[in-house]
Amino acid sequence: MEINQATFIERITASYAPKGDSILLGAGIWNGDIIAAAPVNLALKMMNRHGLIAGATGTGKTRTLQLMAEQLSDSGIPVFMLDVKGDLSGLAEEGTTNPALVERGNAVGVPFVPSSFPVELFSLTGHQGASMRITVGDFGPVFLARILDLNDTQAGVLAAIFKYSSDQQLPLVDLTDLKKVLSYLADGPGADEIKDDYGKISTATSGTILRKIVAVEQQGLAHIFGEKAFEVDDLIRKEDGRGIISLLNIADVQDQPLLFSTFLLSLLAQLYKNLPEVGDLDKPKLVFFFDEAHLLFNGASKAFLGQIEQIIRLIRSKGVGVFFCTQAATDIPESVLAQLGNRVQHALRAFTPNDADNLRKTIKTYPHSDFYALDKTLTSLGTGQAIVTVLNDKGIPTEVVATHLVAARAVMGPASAATVQRLIGESSFAGKYQERVERRTAAEIIDEKMKTYTNAQAQEEAKKATEKASRPVGRPKQTITESVTNEMSRTLGREGGKLLSRLLTYAVNFLFKKK
Repeated sequence: MEINQATFIERITASYAPKGDSILLGAGIWNGDIIAAAPVNLALKMMNRHGLIAGATGTGKTRTLQLMAEQLSDSGIPVFMLDVKGDLSGLAEEGTTNPALVERGNAVGVPFVPSSFPVELFSLTGHQGASMRITVGDFGPVFLARILDLNDTQAGVLAAIFKYSSDQQLPLVDLTDLKKVLSYLADGPGADEIKDDYGKISTATSGTILRKIVAVEQQGLAHIFGEKAFEVDDLIRKEDGRGIISLLNIADVQDQPLLFSTFLLSLLAQLYKNLPEVGDLDKPKLVFFFDEAHLLFNGASKAFLGQIEQIIRLIRSKGVGVFFCTQAATDIPESVLAQLGNRVQHALRAFTPNDADNLRKTIKTYPHSDFYALDKTLTSLGTGQAIVTVLNDKGIPTEVVATHLVAARAVMGPASAATVQRLIGESSFAGKYQERVERRTAAEIIDEKMKTYTNAQAQEEAKKATEKASRPVGRPKQTITESVTNEMSRTLGREGGKLLSRLLTYAVNFLFKKK
């Protein structure tokens, strides 16, 4: 078949014409021209098959997240996004029209119309929005081992502690609870209690775990553990028929990547745990954008990677779509990458041998294209352009197409301080999550156990002391008569023995002589 513009339009239109609701990513590019007649759509029913948004720094990944979130919101689908630098809060304000945006809208066949969107602000510290917390028990041993940077042996001990706490109904709410249980089982009376069923905890291992918990506390990060714990159902909300875009602002903890990336994964785990099975819906209940995804996988243990893979594989049936955003497809482990059916790849650079190797590996993850030499196209894309392939309504990958993306309609940057304060002040979650809740947890229960143990020990020591005091101390002193009598008895005993021996000797000698 001859490849010309008409053929290009025909094949792209056929490949990207969804049956049902969709979002418009942009228009196809053919020989450097933007072809508005070749729209590139992503079917909503395929968004729970997950996706990847990748590209070098400055190529427009964040704006792609924004334009997708805007259209999802318009379609009544709630969105959750990580706001690394606080510059996604502009979604709450209308963008400003300018000639470049008008030209961009005309090029893709969609006139630019500024708009704002319903936004909810959250924060791990509570300073930039309603607090997001989770209990240590819900966070789980695998995720906690990740942020504590434990080795396999230490992670195994942590898992045993969680198992014991669950079996004994000891609620692990915050790090104080965990430290109390750890000390009780390692150095306290609980050591004998667990050695048969859970294994003995060495002093060296418990000391290491304890020091790493203390280090997390000293970094001011312990506040994410506690109650009231965040209820993931609060992410699935609408306002006037539009999905609410929930933003987790981490600007004040962005130097703690293990913490916030693992926390995000724990939210996904809670969504999987709490949401009912729904199968394949016409559109997802929630789309979860996981920015800075490479932070999640760097140095991850096999157990941690296994947990990620399981969550991504199974959460689709709960109606949740997950999109990872990172610099290169090679940042994502193959077992996870294989489950990301929708790809938006911004420009890659090949300045170094390592860059060139990543480029070759990335190209291998895309279907063959009759329209592009992908190695050249990927290194020549402009800002706001990307290589796209998604799944059609039958789950088949679409044609690979270079795409000029739709412009975001809200402010592409931070919202004004006044808008941020308004969003925080109007939030229905400020009162729900801002104040910590205290209840009887593992720490109090262990304190009661230790008090009972200490009292029992004290009573046992008192009993022994009483018994010792009631016994005679040494031999009783003898009277003079008793002393003389005892001495005479000992003397008579010795002398009587000697006399008897001599008499027997005489008797034997006498008998033999007589014979």
